[in-house]
Amino acid sequence: MQPAVYPPDAAAPVDARTRLGSYIHWGSVIAGALVAASVSFVLLTFGTSIGLSISSPSPTWRNASVGLALLSGVWLLVVAIGTNALGGYIAGRMRTTLAPAHSDEVEFRDGVHGAVAWALAVIIAALVTMATARLLAPAYAEREASTPQATMAGVGEPRFVSYEIDKLLRTERRPTDAVDPEAGRGEIGRLLMAALDERNFVPEDRVHLIRLVAARTGLAPADAERRADAIVAQTRQKANRARRSAVVLAFMTAASLVLGLTVAWFAAGVGGRHRDSDTVPSLLWQHPTLKLG
Repeated sequence: MQPAVYPPDAAAPVDARTRLGSYIHWGSVIAGALVAASVSFVLLTFGTSIGLSISSPSPTWRNASVGLALLSGVWLLVVAIGTNALGGYIAGRMRTTLAPAHSDEVEFRDGVHGAVAWALAVIIAALVTMATARLLAPAYAEREASTPQATMAGVGEPRFVSYEIDKLLRTERRPTDAVDPEAGRGEIGRLLMAALDERNFVPEDRVHLIRLVAARTGLAPADAERRADAIVAQTRQKANRARRSAVVLAFMTAASLVLGLTVAWFAAGVGGRHRDSDTVPSLLWQHPTLKLG
């Protein structure tokens, strides 16, 4: 049995399910948002356990994978559709109906409740993410500080390219014959950072980088040039791959948010129609007697 549709100037009969009150019923909104946020957390945690996560499970930016970013984004879309559909449905189904209104107005009110539940779930997820990041930041910083790269890092050295600096300065010299291991690392790191953008890496910088590598490693100028060019090319390639992965994942994250809002709106409308209809789907094997409640 379909719910009755009333013209804009006509009033529907009032029954026990209608009342006057606030436009937004926060009880249903909060219930839908909490369910959506909780189920989303569970599914994202499960995805992380199998290698699908918002951030790459790889230990460094060098291992960033566009394919993994795309697959993680698809999982994020699936989670957004499922959890927001559930949260929106709960918000619309549990909403207490107001005074009699046109069916379009009822549909709009249900959709608004689904949208507000979506917004609240996004805020909860953002707060949880920020809190987790604040808790993990000290441990991550301590771990990074204890790595060999951090121990050998020179003053002002960009940690982003510490590994590349190590590769540039590899030498067969004995430690007693080598110069100060920290000398020049900061400058070499800044040159590598500039080399990531070909427009900023002028020929003078390239020549100076080769000179520094030759002085630190004892390589012939030609060998130092080949090593420097190879490391610069590898660094650019891996940095570009990391950028592409970040762009793909950021786009998929934004798309999941927009799609989640759309799904929550329409799912709340479905929940509202089930609330007002006599043909309500049941989770029980045998449909109980319908009661107003």
